[in-house]
Parts: sequence; structure tokens; C-alpha cells
Amino acid sequence: MTLPAELDEAIRTRLANDELERGRTLADAGLLRAIWRVPGRLANKAIWTAADATELNTALTSLPLWPYMDVAVTALAHHPLSDACGGLARPDGGSGFGDA
Repeated sequence: MTLPAELDEAIRTRLANDELERGRTLADAGLLRAIWRVPGRLANKAIWTAADATELNTALTSLPLWPYMDVAVTALAHHPLSDACGGLARPDGGSGFGDA
């Protein structure tokens, strides 16, 4: 993410606070499942759960800092070993192949 150098400090602070609030809302809704800060950068890595690409796009573009973000999305599918490795469970409670 790159914020313009000329962006007023008060606006930066407001955007950061609004971003945290929106992130909490998305986490409470189950869309934002996990997030980590990338040390030394104004960047994050996150795991999102969405019904489809449109739902994910709607969530991402609702973030106050969206206009300044450089987002790369990598779609992931459940792997049968995910549960054994302590990975995040699927939101539907399924655990492997053949789940409805």
C-alpha cells in the first residue's frame, strides 16, 4: 500500500481508525479469517472466506484504505490434510472430499 506523501496526518489517522473498525466488522461477519502484518512494510497478509469472487470484491472495496491498496488475490481450496496440520477449518464445517 502506498499513501500519498501529501496526505494530511489527520486524514491518515482517520483512515487507519476507519480501516480497523471495518476490519473488525468483516472479521465478526466471518469474511476476514486471519491477518498478519508484514514487518517493515505498510502491508498485510490475510485469509478471507467468501462465497464467491463478487462477495470478496465487495468486502475488499469496502475497506477505507482500498483506493491506496495493491491487492493480489490467490484463491485457495480445502486440502484433505488441512485439519491434520492445524489449518483454519472451512466455514461450512466440512473436513475433506465428498462434503456437501
